[in-house]
Amino acid sequence: MNIQARIEAFFTLGDKYLTDKNEGFRDAKWKANNQNAWFLPEFIQQATQQIVDQYLQIDAMQEWAQLYPTISNSSTHKKIGIVMAGNIPMVGFHDLLSVLIAGHTAVVKLSSKDTVLMQYIMDALIEINPAFEDLIVVQEQLKNCDAYIATGSNSAGQYFEQYFGKYPHIIRKNKTSVAILDGSETPEMLDLLANDMMLYFGMGCRNVTQIWVPKEYDFIPLLSALKKYDYLIDQHKYKHNYDYQLALLMMTRQFYMDAGGILLSENPSPFAAISQIHYQFYTPGENPQLNDADIQCVVGKEGLPFGSLQKPMLVQYADGVDTLDFLSKI
Repeated sequence: MNIQARIEAFFTLGDKYLTDKNEGFRDAKWKANNQNAWFLPEFIQQATQQIVDQYLQIDAMQEWAQLYPTISNSSTHKKIGIVMAGNIPMVGFHDLLSVLIAGHTAVVKLSSKDTVLMQYIMDALIEINPAFEDLIVVQEQLKNCDAYIATGSNSAGQYFEQYFGKYPHIIRKNKTSVAILDGSETPEMLDLLANDMMLYFGMGCRNVTQIWVPKEYDFIPLLSALKKYDYLIDQHKYKHNYDYQLALLMMTRQFYMDAGGILLSENPSPFAAISQIHYQFYTPGENPQLNDADIQCVVGKEGLPFGSLQKPMLVQYADGVDTLDFLSKI
């Protein structure tokens, strides 16, 4: 396959296979939800729509590939190991797309939390163009690859560095996102911020888990905006986390606010447990002190637009590391 054939195959994937008109995809979504209760049907649909709209349009893929003139037009026969995460549906898709667009062979270790959807996607690509059968390999243990892309926790990242460090690699560890508010946000902006916080139960690295607000900030409009996600507490896994975090706050006599199952508490850590949002105060005119090593995205004041975090474009790479540039130089 040349690069145009690869792009056209991915367009067909989005146009014909990642749609509810396709019985196989409907079945895959049902099985994925049964496999992993965190993958609510509406969250799978959200992730699918983002992939189709932002990644799998022919013009977008062609413009993206043209930014990297060293990409091979034909197969390179280079094997790229991909250790996929499974915190949100199909989170490993961009890495798979990047490796295959670059002309390499993708050697994939699936997350146990997201085998159904990603396997469906790989099988669909092979059905669209059988040449992919030689370019997509699923392995439980990755060996003998020319380069590696691995995503996981901080502890997993240390293991990845030991195991893959002598090869060209991209290793991603824990990241999260924050919002900086100034009190002038409209109800529409706060509604979009609620999506940035609570889509996928807040489990993605692009989810806002901490907000910075000026002193004397009025939290009531934000609490009202978060109410639309109060249905999440009906999910037993989420409810278990909420009950536990609420008990901790009460036992330690910390002040908290509750938006119907979403807890807000003052905490300097940008990382918050499921069901919690942390907040910190800043002095107007001064910039909040953020630890860039922990932050994936900043939304709001002088940052990305509200509501954009779960709609990344092809060139918005995780951790700010240009995956396709890395792959084009293997």
